[in-house]
Amino acid sequence: MVTTNIGRIFLDAYNEKYKTEYTPKTFFDEVFFPLFFDSSKYFQWVQNSPLVQKLKGNSKPVSEFTKEERLLKRDEIHKKIESGFRDASIAPGYSASEEKEYATTSGQVTNIKMDVSDDDVYLSWYGSGLGVGVKGGYSILFFDKVILLDIFDGWKVYRTVLDSFKELRGNQVNTWNAQWLAHKYGYDFNEDNPMENFGPWSDVKDGVASIEMQTWTKVLIGVSRTFSSPRTMGYVYNFGQTNTTVGFIPFVLEQIRKPAQLYKKLFGGNFKQVEDLWTTKEALGTACRQGVIGIKALEPKGLSEYYEGDIPKYKEEQIIKFQTYQIWLLAMLNNEQLWDLSRDFAMLMEEYAKSGAKGKTDNRRKAESVISSKNKKDFVENITSIISEVSEVEKFMEFAGIVNKMPTDNVPYLLTLLRLHYAAINNVKSK
Repeated sequence: MVTTNIGRIFLDAYNEKYKTEYTPKTFFDEVFFPLFFDSSKYFQWVQNSPLVQKLKGNSKPVSEFTKEERLLKRDEIHKKIESGFRDASIAPGYSASEEKEYATTSGQVTNIKMDVSDDDVYLSWYGSGLGVGVKGGYSILFFDKVILLDIFDGWKVYRTVLDSFKELRGNQVNTWNAQWLAHKYGYDFNEDNPMENFGPWSDVKDGVASIEMQTWTKVLIGVSRTFSSPRTMGYVYNFGQTNTTVGFIPFVLEQIRKPAQLYKKLFGGNFKQVEDLWTTKEALGTACRQGVIGIKALEPKGLSEYYEGDIPKYKEEQIIKFQTYQIWLLAMLNNEQLWDLSRDFAMLMEEYAKSGAKGKTDNRRKAESVISSKNKKDFVENITSIISEVSEVEKFMEFAGIVNKMPTDNVPYLLTLLRLHYAAINNVKSK
């Protein structure tokens, strides 16, 4: 099972980094259990496990267990593992136990006889705790050992926060993991004071505060900025009332970091203000249908409405959104020369629009027909209708040639980039 495999990668990396020789069981007793469960507030609620069940003959809730009672619950887990229990209540991420049929909460069900060792079960607890829960209800398990160790560093901070912030509810370790990674791989992380500029929880309401969900884009952009590797592998899933297994998904980091590189080059400064506001057209589960998460999956929310030819209304308060659209389109086109070429052409179109007789709008209307072209055919026809009226014929023909030779799938991206440039130029000229 995937949680076991992730747990094994993590424990091997931990022993290597800290020069220890923990077995899966000794790590559970000496490191994992004290962090996750030896407190009135757990990190994780493992449904139907001994840890969430009341003691026999005692009606008090789990949150009121004494240390001795929590250790009794830990020992129950050991006994069940040694007795051969292998369902989801003892091995997180495994299938639920049903004699006649599997429940909708079962995951990765198979009729193949699986030899699951005691070590595998302990490792599944670590793998489950390392899930990175993002907005949209999905979680990611990373296979990179450095990322897993960085998540572990966040566990230590989470325990401190839970114990000191009495209103913060527990059982949100996967949500915390996403916030922690985005913070650790962000611009403001202070190794000496990891909680500086970091408070990923809601306001206290009715005496309770919760860790807020982080976007998958911010997590992956942070990963791509931190690691130079061209790609990394993740496992995407949702364990809830009904389990959803998306599967193994490659994250193409060299594409995901491209917008940040372009932003710095074209607009100056770092990517933080764009990154904080970046929302995507698709949720993670839907984006994974492409089979890979790269630049295409990062398409900004709201951009597609301009594919049909509408010229945006440029507003100063929306400049970050416009810049987000522009750098994503350029990244999709994968040709930085098209930035200057499209901007220069937009300026030529604005000059043409203003060149008509005073009080006449014919040139403005014709220019906007060119800018509003939806596809290659429309663009060539619209520009042909004005070519005899322009002074910079060679530049017009050069851009028309680029559009005409471009793969059909890329044309809407270039024409949309052209519209955004045109809108920005009009905004500047109208001041």
